[in-house]
Amino acid sequence: MSEYRRIIRCLTLVLLFFFTIAHGCALAEDKVWRILYVEGGPFSNYQQTLAQTARGLEKLGLIENGQVAIPEGTESTSEMWQWLADHAGGRLRFLRDGHYSAEWDASAREHMREAIIDRVRNRRDVDMIIAMGTWSGVDMSSEDLGIPVFSMSVTDAITAGIVQSAEDSGKDNVHAQLEPGRFRRQISMFHEIFHFKKLGIPFEDTPEGRNTAAMDEIEQTAADLGIELVLRSAPLDLPDADQAFSNLKGCVEELCREADAIYLTYTSTPMEKIPDLMTPIIEAGLPSFAQAGPQLVEYGVLMSLAQASFADIGQFEAEAIAAVVNGKKAREVNQVFEPELGLAINLKTAMRIGWNPPLEILAAVDEIYQQIPAVQ
Repeated sequence: MSEYRRIIRCLTLVLLFFFTIAHGCALAEDKVWRILYVEGGPFSNYQQTLAQTARGLEKLGLIENGQVAIPEGTESTSEMWQWLADHAGGRLRFLRDGHYSAEWDASAREHMREAIIDRVRNRRDVDMIIAMGTWSGVDMSSEDLGIPVFSMSVTDAITAGIVQSAEDSGKDNVHAQLEPGRFRRQISMFHEIFHFKKLGIPFEDTPEGRNTAAMDEIEQTAADLGIELVLRSAPLDLPDADQAFSNLKGCVEELCREADAIYLTYTSTPMEKIPDLMTPIIEAGLPSFAQAGPQLVEYGVLMSLAQASFADIGQFEAEAIAAVVNGKKAREVNQVFEPELGLAINLKTAMRIGWNPPLEILAAVDEIYQQIPAVQ
């Protein structure tokens, strides 16, 4: 009789085990993930990345409506986030009070970080974080918050300390999109075309400013190619956008007197200010390259690598999120994004600096711009 009872007990435990697994899977499938968004401040790339990630999430069936429009006349993502909170639906819920921006204010950044950490740990109403840009990627990945953190639109997540390597984020809950060697390819191509000896680079010489500009990669590439770097530094991430732009333009004006070419690193400069920034570069007849991509070429920078479409970037991010929603740890999801890259050129700028692009260069161009918007 006792043997019979043991058999019944074992069968009961087995059935309970499988019921628990099935019930857990059902709960996982039914779970609605509440998402919070963090950024250092407004930037057009953040708008594009957010919009295309939402479209990717819709394609994957995780939300019902990802067709959020990018607002005109602003680089803010706040309006976009509120629209998603009201219209997206589905297995992901964009929290209406879940949009955080430090507006490029360092003191506001620290308060924001503390508020988010307190919210995640104590209110427990957040299941996932989208951390846009280097500031937020560093802040959200430095704490073990116990929820997935997706670091997006970062210049170099490894150098910034957001992740450990391209192969392994080093943190179970953290994922970042990486393009290894991206800036080496940029400078190598720029140098191959113009053979400059002195490359002028404006940037902010702080640990975070160096990370944002990928200075380690730039310096190593310059050393390998025998290029002399001419550097000018000033505070560039400021809540006062006019002062930040004035500082940047001052750096550029100085560089134009000493360098043979200008490499414009990532900054929070509004697009409508780029034609003004380009004025001293064009007057000096110098070639220029935009680290951030072809949007700056559209506004007057001579060239850049034609960035992978934001649709491809957004799809990559959406698939990473989907993998986590479907049971993977963020650390287990591939971080390496390998787009096909071409060249973007502004022919109006080329004409104004007296450069006639050779046919072999034009044959490699994917994006051509023929005008420079009027200075705002």
